[in-house]
Amino acid sequence: MICAIVLAAGCSRRMGTQKVLLPFAGKTIIEHIVDQLLAADLERVLVVVGYQAERVIGQLAQRDVSVVANPDYQVGMLSSIRCGFAALPEHCKAALVALGDQPTIEANLVNRMLGAFAETGKGLVVPVYRGKRGHPTLVSTSYRDEIMTGYDEVGLRGLLHAHPDDVFELAVTTP
Repeated sequence: MICAIVLAAGCSRRMGTQKVLLPFAGKTIIEHIVDQLLAADLERVLVVVGYQAERVIGQLAQRDVSVVANPDYQVGMLSSIRCGFAALPEHCKAALVALGDQPTIEANLVNRMLGAFAETGKGLVVPVYRGKRGHPTLVSTSYRDEIMTGYDEVGLRGLLHAHPDDVFELAVTTP
């Protein structure tokens, strides 16, 4: 079983408005992302909320997702990742950590990442476009304890750097 954790708790300080609620392709960004994840071969989609949580939850009311509240969302993205990992079902083998403000994610990419995870045996799968790593990141739950206690200053990037031999870089054709 592989789940998704969608990070939708941030304050969008630089933007000045809640990014995940902006329009994109006839819906909000968060609706579009969740719809793509629900169309992929994932078992469950968890959405971590914080800033303007009720508005975000309202946009997802008709979708089969689990909502996870991050009371410490102001602390940063890693706090939301930790909330998501803490809420994963015990039998979940991996989590796709997706940004709630990245509307170009597609179910096809997610399915390719799931395939790479199954085929390579690597615990970390990251898309790479023109030599640059991007999002989302697929993370084995074997790293749960490490995520819950480490990388306060650098987030998941630190996990990737700490385990280079367990990273599979999936070449993609779009940024």
